Amino acid sequence: MTPKKSDKPVVGMKKNDLNLVGKLVGRNNISNNTTTNSNNSTGVDNTDNITDFRRILSLAHIQLSSEQPRRYFDIQKLDNLAESIRKHGILEPLLVRPVNGKNIGSNNASSPIYELIAGERRLKAAKMAGLSEVPVVILEIDDISTTQIRLIENLQREDLNPLEETEGILQLLTIELTLSQEEVISLLHKMQNEEKGKITQNVLGNDESKTIKAVFTQLGKISWQSFVSTRIPLLKLPPDILQVLREGKLEYTKAKAIAKVKDEEQRAKLLEVTITCNLSLNQIKDKIKELSESGETKTSLKERISNTFSRLKTSKAFNDPKKKQKIEKLLEKWNKDLDKILD
Repeated sequence: MTPKKSDKPVVGMKKNDLNLVGKLVGRNNISNNTTTNSNNSTGVDNTDNITDFRRILSLAHIQLSSEQPRRYFDIQKLDNLAESIRKHGILEPLLVRPVNGKNIGSNNASSPIYELIAGERRLKAAKMAGLSEVPVVILEIDDISTTQIRLIENLQREDLNPLEETEGILQLLTIELTLSQEEVISLLHKMQNEEKGKITQNVLGNDESKTIKAVFTQLGKISWQSFVSTRIPLLKLPPDILQVLREGKLEYTKAKAIAKVKDEEQRAKLLEVTITCNLSLNQIKDKIKELSESGETKTSLKERISNTFSRLKTSKAFNDPKKKQKIEKLLEKWNKDLDKILD
């Protein structure tokens, strides 16, 4: 079954208008069934030869990509959107592209499959509303441009949590600069240090820095300076917290509260209970308070051992021969006792 042109107007669609895509990739206009070579305001232009086709498409022919940037969906908000769709229809078409090398409008007997580019929330709500088909804009677009559109659309969400925003912006910058995430973070820190007068490498004047500034200006969400100071440190949250956030299992505010529990075992238990029982933020805070009052927030044995060795490594006692000798004796005795326990 090939996608069919709509015999009825799609709610919210304007004739010969694909400015949604143009805004997402930094273009002024992308005309229907034509190509464009406008400059991408974010720097690198990866969106040449975009062709779009508007259709009403069966939900059975739309598949999700494993690279969809959004992971968490509020069930109540999805229910509300589904109810709105039942009453008013979908106000903004989904963006999709053909997969498996099948061209749009071909006479291939097998049913064409389309990959979702943007609009996953609308797709989920449409299924909940009982729709069998949805309005779409079908784009013939490359992988890099697809990723850009997904990221930028996701970054416009009102309920985007700070970690999602941080990782989304970093991923967008890696595409624009063709650098690794580590290299992007390093460049951002160099820009910050130069602005503060700590270094004089003229990083702020090079093309890469100009591209970074252009991306933040276009997004209009946060300055690059605030991003370096307040967002990049979020990547240092405990690994178990980062994991549940990336999997969309927990809201950011809850995860951030649980991250304050330093003991790994206690944090893991609280994390599991929170997800299983869907604890509210206040309930989580109450449980953390209970742990504190009962004295159960003491540092775990593993952390105590780690902290002890960290103190030793950075201690100035090694500069004192007498203290160094005492440390050697303690370490020798500790190793002997440990051998007895482990054998």
